[in-house]
Amino acid sequence: MEKLEDIVGLYMSPPAHALVLCCDEKSQVQAVDRTQPGLPLKKGRAETMTHDYKRNGTTTLFAAMNVLDGTLIGQCQQRHTHVEWLKFLKQIDRETPKDKALHLIADNCATHKHPVVRKWLTKHPRVMMHFTPTSASWLNMVERFFRDITTERLRRGVFTSVPELVSAIDEYIAHHNKDPKPFIWTKSARDILEKVIRANSRLH
Repeated sequence: MEKLEDIVGLYMSPPAHALVLCCDEKSQVQAVDRTQPGLPLKKGRAETMTHDYKRNGTTTLFAAMNVLDGTLIGQCQQRHTHVEWLKFLKQIDRETPKDKALHLIADNCATHKHPVVRKWLTKHPRVMMHFTPTSASWLNMVERFFRDITTERLRRGVFTSVPELVSAIDEYIAHHNKDPKPFIWTKSARDILEKVIRANSRLH
């Protein structure tokens, strides 16, 4: 069983001389092209959008959010196996200060715990993994960013190809990083832990 207190503690009291990054992947992001262009909102008429669309492929967005300042490291890849996850970990390692320890929060899926990944982590001791319990992915702050990019950019977007979709995602992240804002926990550590315990009790 993962230690919930460790994750909550990272949010409530981040360690000195270290970075806390919330990491996850948003898979099957679709490049959707509507059959007809939507009409914008105007006086006397609601915004319109056809429900007929054409799928032009998918991408997987890997993202890591800095808990302290809200900045994002992002990468789009075709798949979401341990190979792509490891590639993303290497990007995080490259793009963060070498003198900082890295505490990475992620869900406990098999991809994140693959033997190849574990071997790489052994050789990079500054990277420490903290896995959220099953059915508690909401503990991962990057899920909030995934919600924002979905509602603000992806859900009503029109993308004729995967490269066009990836370009839109990259532009959104770049815009976000110009004025990043961290997500702040408003509940106490006790409230958070009690919610996780209630969720786990419903599973057994």
